[in-house]
Parts: sequence; structure tokens; C-alpha cells
Amino acid sequence: MKTKAVRLYGVNDLRFEEFELPDIKDDEILAKVVSDSICMSTHKAAVQGKNHKRVPDDVAENPVIVGHEFCGVIEKVGSKWENKYKSGDRFIVQTNLNMKENPLAAPGYSFKYIGGDATYVVIPAPVMELNCLLPYNGDSFFYGSLSEPMSCIIGGFHANYHTVRGKYVHNMGIVEGGNCAILAGVGPMGLGAIDYALHGPRRPGLLVVTDIDDARLERAASIYTVEDAASNGVKLIYVNTNTQLHPENTTESILKLTNGRGFDDVFVFAPVKPVVEQGDALLGTDGCLNFFAGPTKKDFSAEFNFYNVHYASTHVVGTSGGTTDDMLEYIDLMNQRRLNPAAMITHVGGLNCVAEAIVNLDKIPGGKKLAYTHIDMPLTAISDMAELGKIDPLMAELAKIIKENNGLWCVEAEKYLLANAKQI
Repeated sequence: MKTKAVRLYGVNDLRFEEFELPDIKDDEILAKVVSDSICMSTHKAAVQGKNHKRVPDDVAENPVIVGHEFCGVIEKVGSKWENKYKSGDRFIVQTNLNMKENPLAAPGYSFKYIGGDATYVVIPAPVMELNCLLPYNGDSFFYGSLSEPMSCIIGGFHANYHTVRGKYVHNMGIVEGGNCAILAGVGPMGLGAIDYALHGPRRPGLLVVTDIDDARLERAASIYTVEDAASNGVKLIYVNTNTQLHPENTTESILKLTNGRGFDDVFVFAPVKPVVEQGDALLGTDGCLNFFAGPTKKDFSAEFNFYNVHYASTHVVGTSGGTTDDMLEYIDLMNQRRLNPAAMITHVGGLNCVAEAIVNLDKIPGGKKLAYTHIDMPLTAISDMAELGKIDPLMAELAKIIKENNGLWCVEAEKYLLANAKQI
């Protein structure tokens, strides 16, 4: 059958094309993709082309379908998997496969016939063999798409560790009731991290969230409020670290928020040298710095205080992707309505806008860009829908639904869009 998809051929060479999918083999599955949220990692893959660690060297001759934050419906199941999966099931994919023969290979980066920015895909055998094709029973597809970025965030929190003096033991996870900082923390992934820190199973006592943009900080504070944090046992403080505008907000003043003890856990959500170095300076004894944001430059580096490494046991950890268990944890917390990552989404569009959005993702303001792969729609900011609604009935109704949902994308908006938008 034919599919429409966005494929990567080389550096910033993304093409929206229609082509034939091969018939599935007995150990494969044919699936319909409904939604894909666009990740900055996909932008990095586009910028680097075959130089990206997950992109094949022969991508120019054998292009790959991009997109790895997707959710959809199973269409046809190969005989090998008929006892486990069936047509009509909703699914999500843990794209961090960790294959033995090629540990960095992943849907959305490395495969010809599977990726999120497509109408239909062929899911290859390794995805099922590694238990990375997961059932999803949520009432909206976009929450399923957000399972991948949320699993990365959850994985980051689990990857932090702390030592025990006098014993060769590492305790995994953030310090419960401790001091935690999320730096450059009101972008889409930072918002997800705030949500998990406040509503996950292990919470800090103090959470400081920094950024250099007042508008983004104000939006975050309106969604994840100080009052809600307090009801969950967390003292939440938002800080603008642009010292030209807020000269009082120095590293020293942030440290004073901990009564001089420093932070047990610091997450860095931007690959920016001064932010990394500030994170190091904020660490207290046995503090763990999680360098969450992946850089595009292979020689990216920052200074780290090795006096404190030796005498104060400070340390650093990095994660790239989550695990299947992290994804299952997200689904469980989301089904309990403890997590609501809808705040991550600021733009919505159709498959036709994806290629341009990926290439320019670092220049488009806001948070997550969500694509519905069977519709034709320009990339549209949720905040612009009310104005656009003056001439477009579709936008008018979406704006009305969103206004009733605290300005956030929601199940009702998705259902209306899928039922009424122009098909691709």
C-alpha cells in the first residue's frame, strides 16, 4: 500500500513524499500513524544528516522516515504476532530499542519504513522482539505521542544517583525531600520535568526552576502553580537568571534558597556552557548534575569543579532516551491523571508542515509542535487560533474548546480537529 511520509536524505534535506510500502512479512506489523510530536532531536538529525549517530551512512540512497514520538492504530498483524497484537489496537513505540547489533538504531532515525511522520508504516520485527511496541488505551492520540518525551524525562530522574559515604553503594533517583533545580526549565521538556517532579512518585522538598524569559516563566507558573506544588509537599520557586534584567538573581542568591546547603539534583535542559557551569556551581555535597539536553556539536564542553568532585562527591550523569519501563510508568501516572503533559504543546499542524517545521525548529518559538499525519494544515500556534477564528470556523471552534481547557490542547480539541480538518 502507499504511504505519505517525510523522509531524510541528507543535511536539511527532508522531503514530503508518497511511495509504496512493501507487503509485511510474517514477523512484521502494518500500522496507521495518527499523531507525532516533533522533537528537537529530529531537528538535530536533520542538521547533521549522516553524521548523526543514529542516521545511516547511506541515507542519501536509502532515506529514512523521521519522527519518533508517535501514536497510532495497528492495521494488519503478521502471523508471528497474532497472539499478542490485533488489528484496531492503539499503540505507542519505545524507540530507544538498544539492539545488540546496532544499539543506536531507532525508528524515526534509522529505518526506511517506520517513523512517526508518516500516514502508514511497517513495524519491523526487532520492535516487537524487544517488547517496544506497547499497547495504549488512552482516549487521545497526542497523549500517546507525548509518552516518548515523558519517558526520557522519567528516565533522567531515575538515572540520577547519590553515594553513601563509607560504602560502595549508589542510590538511584533524585533525593526525596531534597533540593532540586531545573535550569533552562520552561521549554517543552522542562515543563514535563516540572510536572513529573511535582506529581511523580518521588518529589523534592524544594524545586527551583530557572529561565531567562519572563513570558515563558509566567506561562509555566500559571500551569504548574506554587499552590499546587505546596499541596504536593514541594516549595516551588521560579527564577529569571538573566542578570541584566534581574541583577539580584545570581548563582549565590539561588544557593541562598537552600540555606547554603546547595542542590542535591540539578537538571540542565539547554546545551549552553554557562548554564552547565552554573549547574555545577549550584551542587551541594553529593550533588548530581544531569546533563539532559543533547548538544549538536561533538566538541561541546564546559568547566567542572574537580575540587568538589574529589572532596564533596559531586558528579555528573547524562541520559539519551528512556526505557520501556519509563514509558509504562508515564502511562500509569497519566491514566491516574497525576501527569498532564499537554502544557508541552504550543503548536499544531498537519503532515504537510512537518519538513519545514523540523528544519526551522530552533527558530520557532514556543514548546512542542504536534503533527496529525492524516490532515493538511499549516503549523498553527494554539495562542493564534482565536484570532484566526475570525475568518476560519475550524480555528474558531478549536479556540473555544481550548479556552475552556485553561488554554491547553486537549482530548476534545483533538477529536474535533480529526473529524473536521482537511485530509492530507
